[in-house]
Amino acid sequence: MKVGRMITRIVLAFEAGRDGFWLARWVRARSIEPFVIHSTSVAVSREHRRAKTDRLDTEMLIRVFLGWLRGEPRHCKMVAIPTLEEEDARRPSRERESLIGERTRIINRMKAALIRLGIRGFKPELLKAPQRLEAQYTAEGVPIPPNMLDELRRDMARLAWVREQINAIEQARLERLEQAPSTGPHAMVRMLASIIGVGVETADMLVQEILSRNLRDRRAVARYAGLTGSPDESGVKRREKGLAKAGNARVRRGLIQLAWRFLRFQKESALGQWYRARTEGAAGKRKTTMIVALARKLLIALWRMVTTGEIPAGVALRTAAA
Repeated sequence: MKVGRMITRIVLAFEAGRDGFWLARWVRARSIEPFVIHSTSVAVSREHRRAKTDRLDTEMLIRVFLGWLRGEPRHCKMVAIPTLEEEDARRPSRERESLIGERTRIINRMKAALIRLGIRGFKPELLKAPQRLEAQYTAEGVPIPPNMLDELRRDMARLAWVREQINAIEQARLERLEQAPSTGPHAMVRMLASIIGVGVETADMLVQEILSRNLRDRRAVARYAGLTGSPDESGVKRREKGLAKAGNARVRRGLIQLAWRFLRFQKESALGQWYRARTEGAAGKRKTTMIVALARKLLIALWRMVTTGEIPAGVALRTAAA
């Protein structure tokens, strides 16, 4: 930099990590241009034992960042920096997913404890399970031991508390949708929830995680969800290694579940007929393989629906309440 020159642009780049995007927003508010580098997009040496130090990593990031600034996008990929409001809007759905996992872990732990005593018919997930617990007898014909009984009671109390939190999150989401039904992402959520087989939770997750993002085209939509292939081609060898799984795993899991549910509630839709035409009969392909292709097509169809208003062919909608 020459003395006396006016500095017209200051840029800052760092790898995406657990610190999130607060630093990028903080420096942007101070007229510094921030860039967040997708860490897995940086090419590294494939040696079995490569040297890795902070100095080498910093030099590598500087090298790929300068190449990206020169207009060579394949050096690395940048992560879109969300606003604080956009990040906060994703928290209820992600917290609910975490609580659902915690609920499943508690139920499985109680079932495993009961099976060790020879009790197999008891369902600890039922609301009346705490009242019926003391009446249970082991396979040896004796009551549940006192320490095990106290442990199960604590687990049931923890399960009830988790259920209360899940209900609170769901109720708060419905209240937000009622307060602002036609503004921003809420309109997208209500539009998706009008499809028979798509619930409010699934619609909210898809909108907040992917559909409200400013993605370029359908390929970018599928790529963000990790529903694109990973070909392995070298010379005459041609094979497919399966899904790339480089996108949002939360969206990918939700879409696979939605695809199975879509086949149940939208049997007459064009997508449902497309799936059955390729899986039925002796020459049909594996259903588990084709369900991924259906999930990709379904995601693109939902993206078009919320962006252009185009309803997927043959999809049945819920009737509006009078």
